[in-house]
Amino acid sequence: MSPHCSFLFFFFIFFLTSVSSRILPEISVTTTSILNVADSIHRTKYTSSFRLNQQEEQTHSPFSLTLHSRASVRGTEHSDYKSLTLARLNRDTARVKSLITRLDLAINNISKADLKPVNTMYTTTEEEDIEAPLISGTTQGSGEYFTRVGIGNPAREVYMVLDTGSDVNWLQCTPCADCYHQTEPIFEPSSSSSYEPLSCDTPQCNALEVSECRNATCLYEVSYGDGSYTVGDFATETLTIGSTLVQNVAVGCGHSNEGLFVGAAGLLGLGGGLLALPSQLNTTSFSYCLVDRDSDSASTVEFGTSLPPDAVVAPLLRNHQLDTFYYLGLTGISVGGELLQIPQSSFEMDESGSGGIIIDSGTAVTRLQTGIYNLLRDSFLKGTSDLEKAAGVAMFDTCYNLSAKTTIEVPTVAFHFPGGKMLALPAKNYMIPVDSVGTFCLAFAPTASSLAIIGNVQQQGTRVTFDLANSLIGFSSNKC
Repeated sequence: MSPHCSFLFFFFIFFLTSVSSRILPEISVTTTSILNVADSIHRTKYTSSFRLNQQEEQTHSPFSLTLHSRASVRGTEHSDYKSLTLARLNRDTARVKSLITRLDLAINNISKADLKPVNTMYTTTEEEDIEAPLISGTTQGSGEYFTRVGIGNPAREVYMVLDTGSDVNWLQCTPCADCYHQTEPIFEPSSSSSYEPLSCDTPQCNALEVSECRNATCLYEVSYGDGSYTVGDFATETLTIGSTLVQNVAVGCGHSNEGLFVGAAGLLGLGGGLLALPSQLNTTSFSYCLVDRDSDSASTVEFGTSLPPDAVVAPLLRNHQLDTFYYLGLTGISVGGELLQIPQSSFEMDESGSGGIIIDSGTAVTRLQTGIYNLLRDSFLKGTSDLEKAAGVAMFDTCYNLSAKTTIEVPTVAFHFPGGKMLALPAKNYMIPVDSVGTFCLAFAPTASSLAIIGNVQQQGTRVTFDLANSLIGFSSNKC
């Protein structure tokens, strides 16, 4: 071979190698995934008959509780799975609206004090491994996940919504001016020796977005942008997380509450703000693993845990306009082993705080900007041309009739992160049943907002670790 030909040959090899590395660097590509259709349909037929498993124990750490499915406590009022699905999707739409509204207010420097939903109000510790129960609550009226904690001294165990999109912890309290139905009796502050109202000049009161001062005590209000709100006294109280007592946690004692929280006593905020539980626990990390929404099994939320060595790690980013949300350093999405032609800038925040993609425990279905969603959907459709199509359902426009199938093979959907890291989703995390007769839909949805959201359907069965100290998020599959 002549020197000139040798040069061209090696240049060609180098060119191909560099191009390939830019497409899918350092990745063992999985092009297809198997969906167990029969098992998914089977699960849809038993969501209304969950029962508590009193024998189930979790032994992840010395600080643990027996875990119960939230669905097994209250069941579902829906007569069939299709109506349950539509109710979930309606709640999810309201949830996404609330997140987008909150971000828009922050970016435009509009104070929530101008947006009160009601006109009148009613007449930490050293860091250590702490673990509490995490249970699926999608059938309970909130579309969220729930955790079991003790409130007060003596401790009263209650179910609380777990929410990475909120900062303020609160629960319903007597006397009730306006309270929704919850599973357990409403908390009575007078029955707890550790309940202590906060004065108006305390750092906790000053950290509230909306507050008032009455009789020298702090009153709080939190509104969620979808019509949900809670109003009441701001106080400190003792929480029991697992077997660990955490004193002087700032919590709202809500006397007027309304919205999508039916079934739970209140909400635990796992956001990035000063009043959120991770900050009040002074912890540098926490993790959760979200159980299957149609399962009566359970998992845990853990504080003070380190990133698992096998975790797929991505950058954890923050928005200078709003410290609540956890933004993810996403670089791309692939379908069937091929990266979609999406500029990396499409996933990034701009200087104003617009754009970017957050990971959220309270949103069910992942939202992508319309253009990105269309690319994902079209690529998925090409890889499923052999499957019988079905009519769309609510926000889902890509659905299939799988009633005659037992298992199917579908293109793998994967998220890509800096450094060639990739998280391939199980097929059941993006092809979900919407009824009990075999209709399945692609569980992504478009949004006109600049904010994209990775929802809990896509997170199911994966332990998500928030390493706050090192600004990293880790994903560990099958670690519930």
